[in-house]
Amino acid sequence: MSFLCVVCPNGCVIDVESGSGNMIISGHRCQKGEDWARQEIENPMRTITGSVLVKNGDYITASVRTTKPVPLARVKDIMSEIHARNPEAPLRIGQVLISGPCGLDTDIIVTRGVTRLNRTEEIIHRVCDTDNA
Repeated sequence: MSFLCVVCPNGCVIDVESGSGNMIISGHRCQKGEDWARQEIENPMRTITGSVLVKNGDYITASVRTTKPVPLARVKDIMSEIHARNPEAPLRIGQVLISGPCGLDTDIIVTRGVTRLNRTEEIIHRVCDTDNA
């Protein structure tokens, strides 16, 4: 199996052969590449990004991400937990939205701040949107 290493700018093509309990990794120019290829075979990890719908905000969505990579096999479960949230504004960048999703050692943090609309601003936006329609 061949991988294009994404750890550093070298872009090594790493070959992994496994059989009888042994793993032979070749083509890497650094230890990081070997470690990354081994992880991709044994337990691939990913950083998740996504968005949540926000109530009463100047934006209807806020972007979010994990603070640490998570097992690829758990991405769908974590995304379900993220999409089940519908936080209320205000939200600030770096704010923890979900601590330890699916019992994992990571947090889901906000990466786009959302200001809360007060009732007057909400009415003004609706009137302006109606006038432009």
